[in-house]
Amino acid sequence: MTDTQTTFTQLTVPQGSFDLLRYPFRTDEKLRAWDAADEYLLEFLGAKLDAISSSKILIMNDGFGTLSVALNAFTPVNFSDSLVSQISARKNLAANGIDDKQVTFLESTAALAGEFDFVLIKVPKTLALLEDQLSRIQANITEKTQIIAAGMVKNLPKKVWKILEKYLGPTTTSLAKKKARMIFATVDKQQKVPPCPYPVLYQLENTEYQICNHANVFSRDSLDIGTRFLLENLPETSAAKDIVDLGCGNGVVGLLLSERFPEAKIHFVDESFMAIDSAKETFKLYLGQKEAGKLLFEGQHQATYHVSDALDDFDKDSADLIVCNPPFHQQHATADKVAMNMFYQSRKVLKTSGELWVIGNRHLNYKHQLKKLFGNVTVVAANTKFVICKASI
Repeated sequence: MTDTQTTFTQLTVPQGSFDLLRYPFRTDEKLRAWDAADEYLLEFLGAKLDAISSSKILIMNDGFGTLSVALNAFTPVNFSDSLVSQISARKNLAANGIDDKQVTFLESTAALAGEFDFVLIKVPKTLALLEDQLSRIQANITEKTQIIAAGMVKNLPKKVWKILEKYLGPTTTSLAKKKARMIFATVDKQQKVPPCPYPVLYQLENTEYQICNHANVFSRDSLDIGTRFLLENLPETSAAKDIVDLGCGNGVVGLLLSERFPEAKIHFVDESFMAIDSAKETFKLYLGQKEAGKLLFEGQHQATYHVSDALDDFDKDSADLIVCNPPFHQQHATADKVAMNMFYQSRKVLKTSGELWVIGNRHLNYKHQLKKLFGNVTVVAANTKFVICKASI
């Protein structure tokens, strides 16, 4: 989990040669910090370097910071919903001796300033996020703005073109190269742009609670089956005073924990800016209903919110209970290292008497990994698809 454990991989493009890595670090990493779509886009821009020397560039969804590093001379804006992605970009800038002030980092929910000459988009896995982002940049683009979306062909469904044309205007497409493709969008300011449909609300089944979901939150329109199974099997009794909803998404797990243990403080944690905004709104709506029903008392139903790489913001031995539904993808790639980082940090943050509750798909075999870290692991519940484990020190 340290910088010295990982070997950098060198990318050579018209803008120079750069040492890059994927974050979180691990010694046996087999994937690069960039893909062929990054290379294709940088090679295309390389032919335009003289022409764009004074241009203002917006980079959206920059994976591990490859585009920000390679184009740092143009002082671009890195616009992302992922704190981990931005941490990776900062570390890759530092690894190449580049001051991170060369890049302006903005979270996905922040307002953009000024007009951009180039908007470079790595197409995200969640297309609702693309739709939200295109809605947000309307005041920052003109008919002269050159907009290029790039991605691997396998990750570019037809809906990508429809979304670009819906919010921007006509599109043209490059030839495929190394299974990557670029889409060029022409901004049509005469075109009527629809309002952004996000965030959305849905009512949590069997309750009166409204759940808020921004565009990049998993399972935006209804409760997913994994979370439903977890909610059916949350701790029944606990003396916990500090409870962490790790990887909180829209905050529904923390909300139910607060309902069950009203005197505990719930800490909502996620690396997605939109997830934390969703959790804040979900809990705000919940508190409003509690106040209306005269069920809210001083010292009850407290919450804190952390946009954080796992538990980086937490002190050692500071949590009584951590509940975690970890992702097993990092961007488009299947990866378990994000979950492993969550478990590793939970081991440090839990008090001696604390517990980590984890839900995962059966095939992920989290019980084996947790056993190596914690020693004491029991299966709380299981069905044909999911397993919930309880780990303690």
